[in-house]
Parts: sequence; C-alpha cells; structure tokens
Amino acid sequence: MSDKPRVTLTAGTTIIPVGGSVTLTCSVQSSDGWKYEWFRRTQTTSEVQIRDQQNRDIRVSQGGIYSCRGRRGNPVYYTDISYEVTIKITISNKVVVKQQPNWPQIFRGETITLTCEVQEGGETTEWEYEWRGPSTPTQWTHNNDVTFRVSESSSGDYMCKSRRRDDSYSSTEWSEAFTLSGSTGQPKAQITSHMRDMPVGGSVTLTCSVNPSSSSEWKYYWYRDENSSEPLTTQDAVFHSNGQISVSQEGLYRCRGGRGNPVYYTEDSQSVRIDQKAAPEPENSSFVTPLIVGLVCGVLLIFLLLLLCRFKQSKDSFFVRLVKISPLLY
Repeated sequence: MSDKPRVTLTAGTTIIPVGGSVTLTCSVQSSDGWKYEWFRRTQTTSEVQIRDQQNRDIRVSQGGIYSCRGRRGNPVYYTDISYEVTIKITISNKVVVKQQPNWPQIFRGETITLTCEVQEGGETTEWEYEWRGPSTPTQWTHNNDVTFRVSESSSGDYMCKSRRRDDSYSSTEWSEAFTLSGSTGQPKAQITSHMRDMPVGGSVTLTCSVNPSSSSEWKYYWYRDENSSEPLTTQDAVFHSNGQISVSQEGLYRCRGGRGNPVYYTEDSQSVRIDQKAAPEPENSSFVTPLIVGLVCGVLLIFLLLLLCRFKQSKDSFFVRLVKISPLLY
C-alpha cells in the first residue's frame, strides 16, 4: 500500500448537457500547497496531459476518461494518480423510435420492426445504438432496428439513443418513449354478398373485410367449399380491389385476411353459400300457347267450311243435271 497522500477526483455530473460543461475537482486529503496535473484519455487513445490546467477545479466540455494528481515542492513531490472518472457529452441530434409496418393496431403474434432514427443531419454519420425496452438488446450495437414477434412480454415502452462510432463518449439524449401494446385475440374476417342466387350466365360479387383495421393493410385469401385449403386463383374468380371478387360457380365461400412478413392471418370468416338460379320460362308462355292453338283451329275450321261449301255446290249441280236428263229416260 502506498504511503503517499490520497488524491480524490470528483465530478459535479458525469454527463455534459448539450452545449454545456461539467466541473471536475481534484483534492489531496488534509494538506495544502498543491498544484494539480490533469489527464484525459479514451478507449482508443492513450493518456495525455491537459496543458495549462493546474487548478484544483477545471471545467471540461469534452467527453473522455479523466484523472489527476497533485504535486508540490522543489524537487517536485507527486501524489499517486486518482481513480478515473468517465465523462460523457450529450450531442444535439434528436432520435425517435419508429414502428414498421406503421399499422394503427398491432395484434399479438404479428412481427414488427422498431427503428431508432437519428434526425437533424444524422445521415452522414456512422452511429451506434442503445435500446431500452422489453425486447431489445442491452448493449450498444451497430444495428438501428430490432425485429420481434409481438407478445404479452414484449408490450411496454421503448426508447433509444445513439452515439458516433468514432466517439463513444458523445451520445444523444434518450428518445421519447414509444409505447407498444399488442391487441389480444385474433381478428376475424367478415364476408358479405349482394345476393345469394346467381343468375344464369352471371356472377355474384363477394366482399371480405377486417375490422377495425384499414382495408389497405390486408391481403385477402378466398376459398370455395369447406374442406378446401388452397386459395382461389384468377382462374376461379375475378379479383377486384378492396377485398372484392366476382364468382360464377356454385359453392360455399369463405375468406380470411393476411398481412406482414411472415404473414399473419386472421380467423376465417363465416361461410356463404352461392346457388345457381334455375333458368326462367319464356315470357308470356301462358298467352302464346293458347293463341297458337286458336289460330291453328281457326285455319282448320275455315278449311273445313270451304270443303263443305265445295261439296254442297257439287251436290246441287248433280241434282240439276239429274232433273234435266230424267224425261229423256222415259
């Protein structure tokens, strides 16, 4: 153990605010007449003496690892060097946590990415990132994002801050907290149809939706028949925007929504049966058929009357001739 007097280094605060400085104090226990030497180093640079600083108190505005020692007399007598104090500086760049995909409602089981974005000129600087949150790394990392599956344990507040890779003692302030709360329960798709009976040669339009989320977030998958696990394709139906399709085949239809990567699926909707409407009878058939029969009967009646008249005329002519030739017979 050294018999030299004890020297102590203290700091008013170890984090320098934006545009500010901190006071460091070096003191030798229970003695006077000392002058002081100050030293600074970093994790990547060796220790150097801070010139023109001999006072007991100094103000610094640069991050780094500081130490000091006392000296007095001639020849000079030195104390041991103090314990080191790490000073960090806060830089002015703002950081913000952003969520991708930026959906207004997140369900447990979906996969999301949180990104720590440095604003105000941070694009030209290489950064490291530190996170605070239930599902984030606890060490500084070069990755500015974290990706995870939303669960009950991942719900909570997330914050981040950044520092320059070439200066590990200069960092931003912590971002504002981003609160993640995954909705419980799996959403269920809803199916609607403007009609259930499909006209001959026609089609029926079906609509699939997921509430209360925006329809633009979801891609919709359609199925025909209860046991089918293969979604319909463009060969089976005509696909429209906003979750609508037009079908021209009978069957039991259902749908579900999916979004994200990997895809998160909703529950299947209820099923809707589409039936083919029977072909209608020709219009006015009850009127046309008797008319045709009446016309045929009328023509036949006229034809028979003409034949009867013709027969009567022939008969009359025969009796006239018979009367004329009867005297000649006697």
